[in-house]
Amino acid sequence: MMGGGNMQQLARQAQKLQQQMAKMQEEIEAREFEASAGGGMATARVNGKKELLSLTIKPEAVDPDDVEMLQDLVVAAVNEALREAGETMEREMSKMTGGLGMPGLF
Repeated sequence: MMGGGNMQQLARQAQKLQQQMAKMQEEIEAREFEASAGGGMATARVNGKKELLSLTIKPEAVDPDDVEMLQDLVVAAVNEALREAGETMEREMSKMTGGLGMPGLF
């Protein structure tokens, strides 16, 4: 009957880890991440939920004859900010799980 106690202890540890991970996820979701493209011509700010919070475009980046460049700057800035948010979430969760690798967890 020794196994029963070990299972209960393991279940408690798993529950504690789950609570810690949920708290960390909430903290990261509340954080903000910022990235720029084109030497600061376009700057995007996102949160850890991967929601775009703001987008700043310098007036000199707006060229009516080259709208495509502006679009590329915006996409690059937003994608970089989202990448930073995602990598931070993965890195922090990996620390907590000891690198057990739980793909698709978040």
